[in-house]
Amino acid sequence: MDSFNQQFLYSVIIIALGFILKQSNIIKEKDGEGLARIIFNLTLPALIIVTFNGITIDYSLILLIVIAILYGLLLGFLGIVFFKNEDRTTKGMLAMMVPGFNIGLFAYPLVEGIWGQEGLKYFGMFDVGNAFIVFGLSYLIGTYYAGDNVTFDIKNVVGKLTRSIPLMTYIIVCAISMIGLHLPIAVLDVASIISAANMPMSLLLLGIYLNFSFDKKYMTLTLKYLTLRYVVGLALGLFLFAVLPFDNMFKFTLLIGFILPTSMSVLPYSVEFGYDKKFVGTTSNLTIVISFILIWIMANLIL
Repeated sequence: MDSFNQQFLYSVIIIALGFILKQSNIIKEKDGEGLARIIFNLTLPALIIVTFNGITIDYSLILLIVIAILYGLLLGFLGIVFFKNEDRTTKGMLAMMVPGFNIGLFAYPLVEGIWGQEGLKYFGMFDVGNAFIVFGLSYLIGTYYAGDNVTFDIKNVVGKLTRSIPLMTYIIVCAISMIGLHLPIAVLDVASIISAANMPMSLLLLGIYLNFSFDKKYMTLTLKYLTLRYVVGLALGLFLFAVLPFDNMFKFTLLIGFILPTSMSVLPYSVEFGYDKKFVGTTSNLTIVISFILIWIMANLIL
């Protein structure tokens, strides 16, 4: 437990460093866009290559993909029902935000520091299912409620999935491993060097995007959103942790996975569909803080 709390402390320090650099105008928030592209398209895929090369895909790992998809579908349904009395645009914005998690930037650096590659293997499979929810279901909900002039295009959804370099890396590397092949040593060595940058860069980016300003007019909607997301996530996560007959790492993945922050993809979606991007950004930012605290509490109670 001491090493766990130590990793959390180091993570807080790096996140705080990113926040201080932004507040000091040494780094601007807009610089985070370039850093995010480097993480999603280079350091995270490199980490996936190192983690999943030669992996043995067993039943429990496949089940994590299925659970992530089913849970995302459940959240999407609950979001539409829970916010049914809101106006069409607000309902679409909130329901779009409910399914999907920020795994690549938020979970990966913490999991890597605490559980190493074994933990990344589990969260990586959970992220595969999450990708289909983020780029499929969330996008579909956002499109449907955005307005009459916005139409759902299946080609656009498929395009978003195939253009997701982390998702394609998962699929390719797992497929290579399943047929018994291995990547060349040179590729693994280069990927290993690049992947070492993923954790600090991801944590710094969280600090750069951290914002403590909050508009009071968002209070009621934000509380409704947070209540749905975290009450359901905590309740189901704790229930599955208690009853599932799998190893602890599998159960930790679900417990922590269900209370991760909102996916960062909802931010560009809010711009594309004309939703209130300030609300989406503020509320998504708040989930980062809440998830960090909840994960620390859950870990200290259960680990």
